[in-house]
Amino acid sequence: MPAPAARSTLHLPQGHWATVLDCLCAHFQAIDRATWLDRFARGRVLGADGQPLALDHPYQVGLKVYYFREVPDEKPIPFEEAVLHLDDHLLVADKPHFLPVMPAGEYVNETLLARLSKRVGNPDLVPIHRIDRLTAGLVLFSTNPESRGRYQALFRERRIDKRYEAICPALPDLEFPRVERLHMIDGEPFFLMKRGEGEPNSETRIKVLERRGGLWRYALYPVTGRKHQLRLQMATLGAGICNDPFYPELIERARRDQDDYDLPLKLLARGLQFDDPLTGERRCFESRLQLDW
Repeated sequence: MPAPAARSTLHLPQGHWATVLDCLCAHFQAIDRATWLDRFARGRVLGADGQPLALDHPYQVGLKVYYFREVPDEKPIPFEEAVLHLDDHLLVADKPHFLPVMPAGEYVNETLLARLSKRVGNPDLVPIHRIDRLTAGLVLFSTNPESRGRYQALFRERRIDKRYEAICPALPDLEFPRVERLHMIDGEPFFLMKRGEGEPNSETRIKVLERRGGLWRYALYPVTGRKHQLRLQMATLGAGICNDPFYPELIERARRDQDDYDLPLKLLARGLQFDDPLTGERRCFESRLQLDW
């Protein structure tokens, strides 16, 4: 059976197809029938019991189907993750820069989820939160579906303390520590965020940890968890995070689409603290990674 690394789930939609194959071909119009035939032949389409489906398996609305996304000639990412903690409910990993948390686009096997699922042999592994591909540091995973909702609630109800570190230009004219609040809206292109008018919907506490001439190391404590929150807020203050290809100005596409491993984003998810919802114990996790000046 294929490794659980890149497994995706689909509950078959309402329709009038004869077979699961016909449904998949109609649902994923960008994937030709020959590709689906090849995936069925190699056992890359599974039923809810994890067993490969036959080409003539009858269609049924709502049927759970597992399939495996594949990217030809996927480029390896030459950095390794580390498992910092593993128990019956949680896995805590240190993610390197450039490695995505979840499969998306051109990344399937070269993701933190794929690597860890294979490493620990757990197809039920699910990230409870995510950090950007370009950001390094702590990512918390649920290892047990039965307790997953209890840990997901920590983030949804803001009962978890997150601490980041960033190296950015100095801001000698501002007072620290400070709280930065911003109304964030979708930007252009679609993957960016920008400052908008209105009531703030993002909040971060900021303090200075270290000063080295024109660059300072900041501690960032996000209260909210909006997309690109820390990157946009620091750029809005006039101190865009070092090596950020998006903020304050989007670099040209040719450079943005080509990772420069010598210029990682100077942003690190340094710490996570929370009261364990199962035991009440205070849990504290610290990244072992360091930002290089």
